[in-house]
This record gives sequence, structure tokens and C-alpha cells, in this order.
Amino acid sequence: MAVFAGLAAVISALGLGAVLAFAVRRRRSEIGVRGALGATPGQFLRLFLHRGLVLVGCGIGLGLVAALALGRFLGGLLFGVGPADPWALAAAVLAALVVATPAIWIPARRAVAVDPARVLREE
Repeated sequence: MAVFAGLAAVISALGLGAVLAFAVRRRRSEIGVRGALGATPGQFLRLFLHRGLVLVGCGIGLGLVAALALGRFLGGLLFGVGPADPWALAAAVLAALVVATPAIWIPARRAVAVDPARVLREE
């Protein structure tokens, strides 16, 4: 189970990182224009960190709702923990945040590293 949980965590991190990398790549011209007009690297970092955290927050929210809704059906399979155990749910949320943080941070740092002059020349 631990191997499958670890594999699921890696796959989810790669998927989230790919979505955000795609968003950075797709918005390169916007990043170039904003950078040329005076946007700071911190603003780009906040923009993409916010976007990633909104995605993660939506996923965590949907996951909690699904876990609470389906918990009573799977209650017979759980040993030593209830279907709505707050510590188990908090641990799952914390694990999701720990996995998602580097997956969000890496593409956000790439957005900061975009050179506005180079991007505008490519357009």
C-alpha cells in the first residue's frame, strides 16, 4: 500500500507540475509584456503560486467531500480509524500540500526566470 501511495503522490505531483508548466509556457507572451511594463519577479511568482494553490485547494476540497460521502461505504475496510476521522483527513490534506508545494514552486520559478526582452523578440 505504501508503494502505491508513494506512486500516486509522484504521479499527482508530476501532473500538477505539468499543468502549471503548460500555463507558464502558454502565458510567456503575457509574462514578457508584463515584465517589459515593470512587473516584478515577485508578482510573477505570486501569480503562479496563487494559480497552483487554487488548483490544489479545489482538489483537496473535492477529495474531502468525496471521502466524507463515500466513507460510510468503505467503513468496513478501515481498521483503527473511522471514516470521518479528523486526524486522518488532516494528514491526507497535509500530505497533498507537501506533494503539491514543489510541483507548484518549480514552474513558478521558471516564470520568474523568463526574460521579457527575449520573449518579445520571439513574438
